[in-house]
Amino acid sequence: MTELNDRKPRRIKNARPYSFTIEEDTSNYAGYERGGIVTQVKEPKVLKFKPLQQALKDPGDFLLSDFSKFDRPPLLHLAFQALDKFTVEVGRPPLAGSEEDAQKLIALLADINNSLPDGRLEEIDPKLIRSFAFGARAVLNPMAAMFGGIVGQEVVKACSGKFHPLFQFFYFDSVESLPTESVDPNDLRPLNSRYDAQISVFGSKLQKKLEDAKVFMVGSGALGCEFLKNVALMGVSCGDGGKLTITDDDVIEKSNLSRQFLFRDWNIGQAKSTVAATAASFINRRLNIEALQNRASPESESVFDDTFWENLSVVINALDNVNARLYIDQRCLYFQRALLESGTLGAKCNTQMVIPHLTENYGASRDPPEKQAPMCTLHSFPHNIHHCLTWARSEFEGLLEKTPTEVNVYLKKPSEYISAMKQAGDAQARDTLERVLECLDSDKCDTFQDCITWARLKFEDYFANRVKQLTYTFPEDAATNNGARFWSAPKRFPRPLEFSNQDLSHINFVMAGAILRAEAFGIPIPNWAKSSEKFAEAVDKVMVPDFLPKNNVRIVTDEAATSLATASMDDADVINELVMKLEACREKLAPGYKMNPIQFEKDDDTNYHMELVTGLANMRARNYSIPEVDKLKAKLIAGKIIPAIATSTAMATGLVCLELYKVIDGSHKIEDYRNTFANLALPLFSMAEPVPTKVIKYQDMSWSVWDRWILKGSPTLRELLQWLKNKGLNAYSISFGSCLLFNSMFPKHKERMDKKMVDLVKDVAKFELPPYRSHFDVVIACEDDEDNDVDIPQVSVYYE
Repeated sequence: MTELNDRKPRRIKNARPYSFTIEEDTSNYAGYERGGIVTQVKEPKVLKFKPLQQALKDPGDFLLSDFSKFDRPPLLHLAFQALDKFTVEVGRPPLAGSEEDAQKLIALLADINNSLPDGRLEEIDPKLIRSFAFGARAVLNPMAAMFGGIVGQEVVKACSGKFHPLFQFFYFDSVESLPTESVDPNDLRPLNSRYDAQISVFGSKLQKKLEDAKVFMVGSGALGCEFLKNVALMGVSCGDGGKLTITDDDVIEKSNLSRQFLFRDWNIGQAKSTVAATAASFINRRLNIEALQNRASPESESVFDDTFWENLSVVINALDNVNARLYIDQRCLYFQRALLESGTLGAKCNTQMVIPHLTENYGASRDPPEKQAPMCTLHSFPHNIHHCLTWARSEFEGLLEKTPTEVNVYLKKPSEYISAMKQAGDAQARDTLERVLECLDSDKCDTFQDCITWARLKFEDYFANRVKQLTYTFPEDAATNNGARFWSAPKRFPRPLEFSNQDLSHINFVMAGAILRAEAFGIPIPNWAKSSEKFAEAVDKVMVPDFLPKNNVRIVTDEAATSLATASMDDADVINELVMKLEACREKLAPGYKMNPIQFEKDDDTNYHMELVTGLANMRARNYSIPEVDKLKAKLIAGKIIPAIATSTAMATGLVCLELYKVIDGSHKIEDYRNTFANLALPLFSMAEPVPTKVIKYQDMSWSVWDRWILKGSPTLRELLQWLKNKGLNAYSISFGSCLLFNSMFPKHKERMDKKMVDLVKDVAKFELPPYRSHFDVVIACEDDEDNDVDIPQVSVYYE
């Protein structure tokens, strides 16, 4: 069906995972034989916007953000027109707390509504318009951050033509953030402070609460910088009783500067939390902030102890990994502290409110794990550039970091290393020893010319010999056991590369490989090595042996395989032989000989790391007719850089800070809170109430995952059992960690009845209670009087 090879775009329909139909008559085309590659083409879309005057009268469909407020945008559309009219007539916006101004605005809105020929609103919510009038003069930082993110992305769309622009009108409100009780107009009066705009909306009492809040912010990267700016401008923790503690164990890298705006070039290498805290203090001199460099983890619980957590008002996560989020989530559950969670990925962002006793916790629901490409796909059957770059990163680490590290471990304690390998005696141990021996024997480099030879032969091995062997084992017309074509989609039939010193990409690959190999062996790099012409002359001196494909070579094709090393009956014998050769090589080495393992560093443009990885990936892509990528794109993928842009980050933090008003106020119900998912590229905004926590009821009691039963006074085992008995519960098993302290089935355990629980933990569990703790937790299995199991909360036993 060669008629389809004209590269013209064609519309498709009935798209399925492995097939689709084209909108074209193919009855007169030649028959389909095999193969073929289809590339998705995104066609430009033309949008026609109405002029402003016409759009004001006929706005069309509004972009919704919250489906519980589907009737809100038309009313706000009229409210903003009424506000313009009010400002023109009175010469100022409505005053906060002024009932007279609010009523005038409502009357103007009613007039505009009545004058509409079509689309007239049947009902106007005076309470909403009253709130609208009271806040009309104010500029609130969270709203500015949220809308700034949206507008910033729209500007980028207008300049680049990339992504779908926001079509016509989008209205957003967060009336739920207002205090639940009506605010005294006197409480809205300005105090001649930098927070007067905020006070005019929320009142001076909530402002005082914000200033006295004790906040724990975890992370000071992209989200952390935005959050610090927001809380400094809002006055959070800026009072005498307030304190903001921020922690991050990371340091500033060059790639951070594009979006982490509190950092500058001269801060590279410095602690993120310290620099960010200093910058935030310049925004608001009254900010009471303490910067720490501790990773929030079980190891730092002596720093973030019980007293620290119990004194907190709220926790704000600004993290970039799930494990850290889960840990903070568990600590917030334990100490019953609100957690404001958010995350970004490119133009996408999400926020989640975790509120004690109201919502489910962060760990209650998990995203499915990311799909990893099968091992055989990465090594033999790549079909996109991500596969090539993942393989390239793996080869870089294996050649320049892992193998040299193994060499050093062996050379440092050879007898212990060999003993461990012999004890393992498996395919992985055999494979590791082969790589170590290769590095110290056949591939050992003593001069820079040796490094060039090594890199040139690697090119031949990776991009010519391995492909020749693969296509010899599986020819283009090969079939599977059931008769289907082996080289069918998504597999691509590869072609070997022929090295040319006229091809700059070939030379650059060998150059990067030779320079890094020299660095690993501690070999000086001559000045001429970075000249393409002189380097090509040195490459020409390398003798490349001819390659003959072998029979009976096993190539892994099983997608479930997790390793390329195959077990063998004689692994132990092979390991013994390798050990003998390795010992012979070691005897020839100079005393104190060691290699220099190279850790992959994506941000240094002079270290040749990205040159080698990009070269590995692009040469492999060329083998398989996969589109190649430039160094920047390769850095994003191979460096595992999570795309983060300032627009989505600003929006996420703005939304979270709108929720912060509710948390600090402390009187809001679950229906007032909002979780958000947004995609600024589409654009899409989806807001919903958080999922409520699951409540367990037993007799006249109820509890949830947020509850923790507390027993004080350093009780004995008998007292603990009686305390539970008084609740209608019969405890039959009590454990501390993995240690069983009590089980009703064991008669000897009854001898422990009059021992204090703290002594049982020390004597039976052999656990040394840390000095910064005043309690420990036990897990208790209980049943009711009818022998039905009852799942109770964790029990905390306090001791003196």
